[in-house]
Amino acid sequence: MQQLTQKLTEIVGEDYLLTDQSSLNQYGQDWSKLYTPKPSLILRPANTEQVSKIMQLAEQHAIAVVPSGGRTGLSGGAVATKGEWVISLERLNRISQFNPIDKTVNCGAGVITQQLQEFAKSHDMYYPVDFASAGSSQIGGNIATNAGGIKVLKYGLTRDWVNAITLVMADGEVIKLNNGLIKNATGYDLRHLIIGSEGTLGIVTEAEMQLTSAPIEPTVILLAVDSLQQISHLLVHFQKELDLLAFEFFSQAALDKVVAHRGLTPPFNDPSNFYVLLEFDAISETSLEQALNAFEKAAENEWLIDGVISQSRQQAQELWQFREGISESIAHYPPYKNDIAVKPSQVGEFLQKVDDFVNQQYPDFETIWFGHIGDGNLHLNILKPEAMDLEQFKLQCLQANPAIFKILQTFNGSISAEHGVGLVKKDYLSYSRSPQEIQLMQSIKRIFDPKNILNPGKLFK
Repeated sequence: MQQLTQKLTEIVGEDYLLTDQSSLNQYGQDWSKLYTPKPSLILRPANTEQVSKIMQLAEQHAIAVVPSGGRTGLSGGAVATKGEWVISLERLNRISQFNPIDKTVNCGAGVITQQLQEFAKSHDMYYPVDFASAGSSQIGGNIATNAGGIKVLKYGLTRDWVNAITLVMADGEVIKLNNGLIKNATGYDLRHLIIGSEGTLGIVTEAEMQLTSAPIEPTVILLAVDSLQQISHLLVHFQKELDLLAFEFFSQAALDKVVAHRGLTPPFNDPSNFYVLLEFDAISETSLEQALNAFEKAAENEWLIDGVISQSRQQAQELWQFREGISESIAHYPPYKNDIAVKPSQVGEFLQKVDDFVNQQYPDFETIWFGHIGDGNLHLNILKPEAMDLEQFKLQCLQANPAIFKILQTFNGSISAEHGVGLVKKDYLSYSRSPQEIQLMQSIKRIFDPKNILNPGKLFK
């Protein structure tokens, strides 16, 4: 080990090989906070070449590695618990090769999502993949989990914005996938195999990302709603009337947490059961009139209790706080999170069944619901009671999972919509994937990583 440490130091430099306990805890954990981190060391390479040399050593000595980005994941995908080497990609944070004709830019894996958004804005363009952790998450991690977020309804997932990938294989070989082509009908598109693979097939060190034109005047409507059935009506109604950028929902309990955490004034005088936040691009007076007419029709049909429409970009941002501040407001409990998905048309029925189950089986647990209703993605957060031991809390949540996922299975849903499988959900993969699919995925893993050193223990048992 001493000889290996010396070789690693020669690769990354003495300042970028960390073994102190504080660094091991920091880089060995993600936002799930459900596991005790135990990496053996932390490596902070500066480029693809250094990552390649690290992987050559790891492969020669059959040492497991965990790729690490912003560690904002909630499924334990970036957690090191068994003495692995953690390869932090945060120093690969350069944006380069901007092409205004193709509307593309090259990003190192360590580029923070918000950094790319601001770069695009400075060139009168737009990177639309957005979520609450945009100020911390990194492009490499977004690619590894195929991150979605609040604008999926209009702009799709991360996979829709990745034109090319530079990948370091398990043995250190560097390959480039797709070369930035929009059309490339030459066999298997390995780029899309890597996107969402959670670092189990290779380490993404760079990607060519697609940019687009920004919305002209994004406008937000916040609605107070009494029932889940009304939310379903509102989704159908506003999708028909407007070109929606986002359609989000959250519960009164979620709103209470954000208001208390951020010291905000509640948006309405009276509480409601649920809230819907939708965004559309008010490109003209006509589109704003359409929105007002749609609002009035929804009120006439008694699908909402109250509502407000933003009158400026600042007010739109203020309304978004009620939705985007939820995760931060409950992080200290910590919550046990289920990031699940069904078809948008099934959301109301599914959410009601799961909510009834949780309330009946665990009446002492507080549950926080929010999610991206427009694409069927729901976040169920069960909060740990202050007096309960963390391990006991985890055990009770784990005991509830099979029943929740059996309900999900009847809807042909997904146990993970956008945070990956990681350590948290690997035991439940069969609720969303058939035995044949799992066998094929395991076969692919063996081809890419025969010694099982790339983020082992994640995704599969």
